[in-house]
Amino acid sequence: MKNFFVLEGAYLILGAIILLITLFVGTRPFMSKGAAKRGLMWVSLVLAIAIGAHYTVTTNRMAEVKSAFEKDLVILCESRMQRKVAQSVIIQKSNEWSLEGDNFVSPNYTRPFFSARCIVK
Repeated sequence: MKNFFVLEGAYLILGAIILLITLFVGTRPFMSKGAAKRGLMWVSLVLAIAIGAHYTVTTNRMAEVKSAFEKDLVILCESRMQRKVAQSVIIQKSNEWSLEGDNFVSPNYTRPFFSARCIVK
């Protein structure tokens, strides 16, 4: 469950803001009776499906990346340290990389790379 909040925390906050906007608009005098209730129901449903689908896709990609890493395949991870020169880092088990939980770590880098931000090349 911790992984869900780490991966989807920003989307949950955005979803809450969207629900507040829906509630605000649905309670305006020009809206019909019950519009707020129907609006909240449908918007909640769409948000739940979208956030659930994103979580499923992300966790599947994480499992694929971890599996490929164990097979010593090349993994590309997003680098937020240098945005202009090297926007991605090449990770491979044979190049002194290791997997600690969901993070790729190396003695050559000061920060770990989260497997959710990586893809198999």
